Amino acid sequence: MSLWTHSEAETATLGKASQAFSVNGLSIDTRTIKEGDLFVALKGDNRDGHDFVRAAFDAKAGAALVTYTPDGVTGPLLTVGHTQRGLEDLARAARARSNAKILAVTGSAGKTTTKEILRLAFHALGRTHASAASYNNHWGVPLSLASLPRDAEFGIFEVGMNHFGELRNLVSFVRPHVALVTTIAPAHLEFFGNCESIADAKSEIFEGLLPGGAALIPADSPYAERLKARARQAQVSTIIGFGITGESKLLSFTPDGEGMRIKCDILGRAVDCFVGAPGAHIAQNVVGALTAVALLEGDVLNAAAALKNFTALKGRGARFSAGGIAVIDESYNANPASMTAALALLGNASGRKIAVLGDMLEMGEGGIAHHAGLAQPIAANNVDLIFASGAQMKALWDALPAKSRGAYAETSSVLLPQVLAALKPGDTVLVKGSNGAKMSVIIEALKEKGA
Repeated sequence: MSLWTHSEAETATLGKASQAFSVNGLSIDTRTIKEGDLFVALKGDNRDGHDFVRAAFDAKAGAALVTYTPDGVTGPLLTVGHTQRGLEDLARAARARSNAKILAVTGSAGKTTTKEILRLAFHALGRTHASAASYNNHWGVPLSLASLPRDAEFGIFEVGMNHFGELRNLVSFVRPHVALVTTIAPAHLEFFGNCESIADAKSEIFEGLLPGGAALIPADSPYAERLKARARQAQVSTIIGFGITGESKLLSFTPDGEGMRIKCDILGRAVDCFVGAPGAHIAQNVVGALTAVALLEGDVLNAAAALKNFTALKGRGARFSAGGIAVIDESYNANPASMTAALALLGNASGRKIAVLGDMLEMGEGGIAHHAGLAQPIAANNVDLIFASGAQMKALWDALPAKSRGAYAETSSVLLPQVLAALKPGDTVLVKGSNGAKMSVIIEALKEKGA
């Protein structure tokens, strides 16, 4: 069953096909394109996808969405006025024709991890489609939605933002039956100023809910009541809290090998399950995910059983061994809430506990205080040694007692030799920072050490 025929794509986009085609998927990247995909030639700040149309056909693309015919290209083309708009048109058409039950997830931290938990849970119940990677922005959401198979029974979409109005626009494409907010925490403060504003921006997700839809809110958040009030403003009829308190409750979580055993109450139903990765933040988001299953009248126990196959994601808690050193890879992103959660995870480790931390970016005027404030969870979790890089992490370095100081450098590359020299077999090392802090340099070096 094809995803799009040329005639369907023409109708959706008001474009013109150069010849008949049918495609099985969508792609904006020739490096990952699959045979039979529709290549969407998006134009960004630094690159124009039209320059890669020929490479897309060399990679056996089924057709390309373009605004003009690039030189030397003879494959099937769908020409539209603007490729971003054409992609959005396909997304809206895919949503309109789908009978799937749709969920949207957002939050200051844990969006991608929760989306993957939801993917596993719903996959146990029927054919499930979910956003790839962290495709949660102005092109990622419509790309994921335009790829929704005709026969999908469930669709899981991650939506993100760093300015007011972004999420409102994205959720207008998704039109979910359930909207889940993982947490509200200091993130993108450079653009919002305070967490109340972040809560307001995240609550835009409720505006896209279908009539009769449900809002899932982190009940233990200081901003829970604000989120509920925003949901009521959006005329949401069902508002459910999840967490230690709320209508769905996390009763306990206990480390068990590489994962943990969770006991929870999902809207009055007792659930006891094994999850293949540890962490209090993951446990709480499992409760949110299973509540979404219950709200969509799915089999909660079968969904919970599937979570034994969950593993932490690359850059978001994935683990590996490097010459007898246990590594926790949290290098993809960071804010104070996710830092605190990761340090708690490190606190449960055996052997020396070592954290290699890079800047938390987009923190605004309070950035220095937020970095210095990490000294508290570091002490609470008995972390033995801290290595820090970045201009703002200097504030943490200055706040640490001498016994906790490993080394400080302005960049991760300069810090790397000192980290490698200090690590010993039996250590557990957490590597975390915002993507722009380039903590992946540390991770790649540790992987080479392990190899």
